[in-house]
Amino acid sequence: MRRWTPVIAFLTSLVVLAAGLTPASAVVDKQQLVPGYGSYARLIRLQYSPFGKGHILASLTSEDGGGKFTPIMESTDEGASFHKIGEIRDPDGKLGECCGTLYELPQRVGRLRAGTVLWAASYRQDAGAQRRIGIKVWASSDGGKRWTYLSEAAVSHNHDGIWEPEFTVDAGGTLWLHYADETQAPKYAQVLNRVASTDGIHWGTKQLTLAIPPDRVRPGMPIIRRLPDGRYWFSYEICNYGDRYCDPYYKISADGANWGDPADPGTRVNTAGGNYFQHAQTVTLFPGGPNGVRLVMVGQIYTNAKGTPVAGNGQTLLANDNLGAGNWYPLPAPILITGIYNNFCPNYSSTLLPVDGGKSVLEVATEYNLGCKAYFGKGPMG
Repeated sequence: MRRWTPVIAFLTSLVVLAAGLTPASAVVDKQQLVPGYGSYARLIRLQYSPFGKGHILASLTSEDGGGKFTPIMESTDEGASFHKIGEIRDPDGKLGECCGTLYELPQRVGRLRAGTVLWAASYRQDAGAQRRIGIKVWASSDGGKRWTYLSEAAVSHNHDGIWEPEFTVDAGGTLWLHYADETQAPKYAQVLNRVASTDGIHWGTKQLTLAIPPDRVRPGMPIIRRLPDGRYWFSYEICNYGDRYCDPYYKISADGANWGDPADPGTRVNTAGGNYFQHAQTVTLFPGGPNGVRLVMVGQIYTNAKGTPVAGNGQTLLANDNLGAGNWYPLPAPILITGIYNNFCPNYSSTLLPVDGGKSVLEVATEYNLGCKAYFGKGPMG
């Protein structure tokens, strides 16, 4: 994990503006999600819980005098406003919390009923000589208000990191947690691994999902969505791969449990002109298209084929109506994020959700403003 400062962000934003991108003075319609620090926001709509079915939940990592923690925010007006309904304060938040995820179980897993909301994040990255990063799992049975600790699904066997957890339930009803794993260096700088559970408490031996030679290549940022036809769409970035730099890729699995050859990089995402996102892509399913679903992606830096930021950087989404196949096309994002560069805060791992029956898109993204802050806003789905 690298440390960055708002001063660097400000200086870099000047360089970005000089390159002719959208000016910071542009009028934007965005609201701060929580006071103070915010990062790695996630959005879900409750579909199975009897507590607030149809409501929208947002999670993120925040910080106060007690350390890092996770406020749980709720919207009952399709993302026009949010209010806090709960929080997760893991004791290890004092030693750091990173890159959390939010997931609602679509069916029973062990004693966890359909509609149980799960949270997982990486903890203890700031533990110094005692650093052993673990991904810890919490659960809520009442729509995000009260939370109970379940388990530590994975833990680093050395000082290296395990990051970016992502849940899914496969076609057979097994719960999986995918994550980025740095602990297999020097053979691999980073791989994608997964562990399975039938109860959310006990987890199996890690299995390799993606590992690409040579040793400098870094697949990461796993995101999984179940398609209307029952298959599973898996997106991720691959950094330092050939002459590419942190591009988005994807694979599709028939059952959500098997992902093919770990050395197969999958299919790269770009527009007809070669534009793509660098860093921290996430993907959300929207209604539309001949297959009944539109894939919509947001990423940190929108660039041309040479990796140079282009007009629309910070306010662009990419969409595809053919389950990812072929070229993607740009759409306007609902909020503008400025001062974007290779850093953990500005527009990093933003999150999207369809609202207003799919006519609008809700986004939560982060930006430097006297610290890293999370902002939300919604606009028409193009």
